[in-house]
Amino acid sequence: MPVLVEINDVCKHFVKGDETITPLDGVCLDIEQGEFISLMGASGCGKSTLLNLVAGIDQPTSGSVVVNGIDIGTLSRSRLARWRVENIGYVFQSHNLIPVLTAYENIELPLLLLPLKRQQRRERVDIALQAVGLVDRANHYPRQLSGGQSQRVGIGRAIVTDPRLVVADEPTGDLDRESTDQILHLLRQLNEQLGTTLLMVTHDPEAAAVADRQLRMADGILIEDGQPVKHETGVI
Repeated sequence: MPVLVEINDVCKHFVKGDETITPLDGVCLDIEQGEFISLMGASGCGKSTLLNLVAGIDQPTSGSVVVNGIDIGTLSRSRLARWRVENIGYVFQSHNLIPVLTAYENIELPLLLLPLKRQQRRERVDIALQAVGLVDRANHYPRQLSGGQSQRVGIGRAIVTDPRLVVADEPTGDLDRESTDQILHLLRQLNEQLGTTLLMVTHDPEAAAVADRQLRMADGILIEDGQPVKHETGVI
């Protein structure tokens, strides 16, 4: 499969008082189109930082993130905002649904930023609702939904634009075991049936095992099968 994401020798530094924190130190990773990758690691190890770089929410201190041939670090702020809408779906741990909007309206939100007619938006939302199994909850508000159903709405919102990549930050972290299993099954279905490319951060080994590839972050470096990851051969 063609490479969709190329993370090239990425470093990220934060300055906190007199201390420089380096959550990412020379990270390299290729993600092929249609892959499902899980990323584990201790709290504060840089997992979410890497996710935000890939999603274009943050920028690396050095190195580059290339998605579908575009170095997203070279995009202007306005172009980057449009690029995110068209290319990235983001699934949050805490759902981040707007309480005064229905499930349908929450899923529709990203489409309002695209030049689509109302009927086109309706068609896409209907497809997303079917994909996440919430057609019968379309007019329910977040307060009327369970935690698992709310996360399904979040996933529907992430896929409604037909993005090239879906990133998920601890998507089951706030759910009970039954809801967790349902969400993981849904993500697996999206990957297998729709070919959705997924990068999922998790602290749950059972959740990580659902993915095709399991990576671990340690000391700012990506580890796979006990070895640091690089592009050509998978290890240094």
